[in-house]
Amino acid sequence: MERLDDLRAFVAAVEGGSLTAGARSLGRSLQSVSRSLASLERELGVELLRRTTRRSAPTDAGLEYYRRVRLALAELDQARGDASRDRREPHGVLRVGASSLFGPGYLVPALAAFTARHPRLEVELQVSDAFEDLVARRLDLVVRVGRLPDSRLRARRLAELRQVFFAAPAYVARRGRPRHPGDLASHACVVWTGARHGTAWPFRTGGEERTVEVSGPFRTNSLAAAIEAVAQGLGVGLAALWQIRHLLARGAVDLLLVDFEPAGQPVHALWPARGVTPAATRLFVEFLAERLRVEDLSDGRRQGGAPATS
Repeated sequence: MERLDDLRAFVAAVEGGSLTAGARSLGRSLQSVSRSLASLERELGVELLRRTTRRSAPTDAGLEYYRRVRLALAELDQARGDASRDRREPHGVLRVGASSLFGPGYLVPALAAFTARHPRLEVELQVSDAFEDLVARRLDLVVRVGRLPDSRLRARRLAELRQVFFAAPAYVARRGRPRHPGDLASHACVVWTGARHGTAWPFRTGGEERTVEVSGPFRTNSLAAAIEAVAQGLGVGLAALWQIRHLLARGAVDLLLVDFEPAGQPVHALWPARGVTPAATRLFVEFLAERLRVEDLSDGRRQGGAPATS
């Protein structure tokens, strides 16, 4: 950096016609520019400028050196400008990981909107419900729903997903509306076997988290299948609000036990802890945070069983 300052001082003095003019153009003191020129001449072992009280002129060697240095500094400034633009306008491939439901259902539309905003960017989405090794799988970031394991990755909390109980109107007409989570023990419940809580469904009452053991005639390892089974009237379900909004919007399901909903599930973006976060990663995290804030996937709270709208 000091050597670049010396070179810039030399070029400015030549172009300004004096050390004073060069110092003024750089916003430096005359003494500072003079020291830079002296240091440069000592290193090169040749006189670059002939100085008088009011003017300075390059020697033959100095003029040849000026021509080359000026071009080199111009290239350097161009490279810096290009790098700065790349930081603002990302390009290349952004590799993202997400879960099997959140990836296709939410992240794909978000990525489509993001790449429309940044057309020089390509995207590779890897869908998996396992917690990926970002380095091994060459991922730039992952989006995860739920509590995070201990990790050295950088993380940003993006949102909290509202968890809701729901059922089809036909099921409620047939079996009645549960008034307390304890009533679920005697209801048919659609069980997603991939859930961490299993058949011990969480709920909150009096500010405390509790569970109720549930069972039912339909179990599946697919959350999408579990949600559809609830819509078909096979029982009561538990899912994130955003996952069933399309069903609520058309009246295919109603919300139940609104006053007893369990704590929401956090959504995090995670990326490798390295010196400088790539522009594409940084901008996509910001984009997701804003998109989730605007859409507010935790909102839509309604009393009773009335459908929520987005």
